[in-house]
Amino acid sequence: MRVVIAGASGFLGTHLTEHLRVHGHEVTALVRREPASAHESRWDPRAGEVDVEVVGRADAVVNLAGASIAGNPHSRRWAEEVRESRVSTTGLLARTIADAERPPAFLVGNGIAWYGDHGAAPVTEDSESLGDAFLTRVTREWTAAADPAREAGARVCVLRTAPVMDRTSPPLKQLRLLFKAGLGARLGSGEQYFPMISLRDWIGAVSYLLESRDVSGAFNLCCPTTPTNAEFTRELARAVHRKALFAAPAQVLRLAAGDLSSELLGSVNARPAALERAGYDFEDEDVREVLASALA
Repeated sequence: MRVVIAGASGFLGTHLTEHLRVHGHEVTALVRREPASAHESRWDPRAGEVDVEVVGRADAVVNLAGASIAGNPHSRRWAEEVRESRVSTTGLLARTIADAERPPAFLVGNGIAWYGDHGAAPVTEDSESLGDAFLTRVTREWTAAADPAREAGARVCVLRTAPVMDRTSPPLKQLRLLFKAGLGARLGSGEQYFPMISLRDWIGAVSYLLESRDVSGAFNLCCPTTPTNAEFTRELARAVHRKALFAAPAQVLRLAAGDLSSELLGSVNARPAALERAGYDFEDEDVREVLASALA
């Protein structure tokens, strides 16, 4: 397949690009600087510029672009950059796909935060989006930005991604160091559900969706059995051979994390129902397997 990837230089984009090329796919990365090779194409989402021929020739376009959510959660500038970097890139690619003579498939990044706080109730792709938390609002706009491609008849897959666990990237990179130093702690009561997915299953699921040409819609990218924060805390402490005896009070987290506190204290008991219906087989099904893969 001919695949165009926005955000190819990021953590997930780098791993996905390498995987696709190893498996024989032709990958073109959208870059904001001058292209250094024939496998790159320049674009400027702020100016609304992208090579329509590159997009039109593709079998699929993957948008993983977006500013890091690691920043000052009390800053309006940070919040606007997080929102704009996701919505504008998705909108530009969706409109370009819609104008193509043969619209390619569109796999658009998104977040499990779309659902908001559902407590202990199981959450599938059919569950509604609740609340007004910052990232929940962003993911709603992010989803809507893909509408032009959808309305033009393109196959659109919305990747509602849970935190991807790998020792080399957030959040596990920092958490591993904290826990190894004996500073591991559950967040608040620890009863909130905390969805996650291993890097190899994220790559496997996205590749599966790229190659499964008859599936579309929203997909929860998370392991089949979602742990609570307390379960995750216990398993990570066990994996690094330390004890986690502390608890971070919810009130302190709300003050410190600002708009991101809902990501720490909200509960999403997610299930990857659509992926399982599509036939994807997970390698890492629960928190112990996810951490074993991530820390290997």
